[in-house]
Amino acid sequence: MQVTALPWLTARPIGHRGYHDLNRTCWENTLSAFDAAAEKDFAIECDVHLAKDGVPVVFHDAALKRLTGRDGEVHAMTSAELGALAVGGTQDRIPTLAEMLARVAGRVPLVIELKGIEGHDDGLVAAVAALLRSYPGKAAIMSFDHWLVRRFAADAAGIPAGLTASGRGPADLEAHFAMLAHGISFASFNWTDMPNPFVATLREKLGMPVITWTVRDAAGRTATRLHADQMTFEGFDPDAV
Repeated sequence: MQVTALPWLTARPIGHRGYHDLNRTCWENTLSAFDAAAEKDFAIECDVHLAKDGVPVVFHDAALKRLTGRDGEVHAMTSAELGALAVGGTQDRIPTLAEMLARVAGRVPLVIELKGIEGHDDGLVAAVAALLRSYPGKAAIMSFDHWLVRRFAADAAGIPAGLTASGRGPADLEAHFAMLAHGISFASFNWTDMPNPFVATLREKLGMPVITWTVRDAAGRTATRLHADQMTFEGFDPDAV
């Protein structure tokens, strides 16, 4: 079956946490990385946590140390406190999702991964969905966290939603297939675990697109070409390969 759903999702390579330079001078999940992706016409993948004040902020890790150099957890600080922290010692600060959406402003598609912290993420799906309903561009949400995926249909109705996944053992596949009951319309899958029956079912029987993560070399590009519909990449320029 030809995969035709969500054609904008697979039209262009997707910059993993934006189009950064592996955190040398342009850091992941910053407005600078998002500007760089938009300028190259790459779609953008980003990560979102819920701050202490219930505001979605763009940041990957649960802990602050790797990216800001300070101790603490994202969920324990307000969005204003997080927004005052420098990322990688640069001029970039931790942006709210609203700031990121205003900056990208529909220039390229967005794939937003919701990062759950059990006990600290109540309202995350609804808060992200509320921002996306008035967003003028193309955007989708996804998550590894099954308890968040189960909220998508109720809290983010009408917004394209996907499962982020890895693994191809029997238990992994059973868990992946169970998520089909919750209205997902695509998957983002670890290319090192492909091919597998779940990915094949989505593409060949259900007509759903599959994107890969995270492609950094020729092996990942080959796996994407053979078993998926587009790649989430970092560390190189796909247009130059």
